[in-house]
Amino acid sequence: MSDLKAGGPQGAAPVASPELLERIRRHRRHTLELLTVCAVALVPWTVLLALTLPSGYKVHHWRVAWVGFDVLLLIAMAATVLLGWLRHRAVIVAGLATAVLLIGDAWFDVSLSFGTSEVWPAAALAVFGELPLAGYLLHRVMRMISLAQWPHPGGTLTGEQQDGSRDC
Repeated sequence: MSDLKAGGPQGAAPVASPELLERIRRHRRHTLELLTVCAVALVPWTVLLALTLPSGYKVHHWRVAWVGFDVLLLIAMAATVLLGWLRHRAVIVAGLATAVLLIGDAWFDVSLSFGTSEVWPAAALAVFGELPLAGYLLHRVMRMISLAQWPHPGGTLTGEQQDGSRDC
C-alpha cells in the first residue's frame, strides 16, 4: 500500500501515486504492443495455412485428442463452478475460459463432421447447448467485469485495489 496515499475525507478512496499509475500504463502499453505484433503476424500465417494445408488428413490418436479436449472443458467448467460457489473473483477467468472452450468445441464438432451424418447432431448440440451456454457465460463475465472498479484517470483507486492488489 506504499503506492497509495490517503485521499481526503474519511472513507474516501485513496489516491494512487504517479509512479503506480505510470507502472500500470506501461504494463498496459507493453501488453497491447505484444498482442498487436502477434495479431499482425497471425495474418500471413493464417493465409499460408489456408493455401498449404491439405483438405483431408489421416489423424492418429483421434480419441486422445477429443477426450483430452473434453477433460480440459470439464476442468474449466468445474473450476468455474467451484470458484463461483466460493465467490472468488477468479471465477471471471474460469468462466471466460469455459466459454472459449465451449465455442471451440462447437466449431470443431461441426466443422469436422461436414459431409457426414454426424453434422446434424453436432450442429444441434452447438446451436442449442454449447453456444447458448458460452453466450450466457460471456454475458455473466462481462457483467462481473463491469462491476469491478478500476483506477480513475485522476489517480484514485477504488474497489479491490484499495487492498493493495495490482492492475497489470
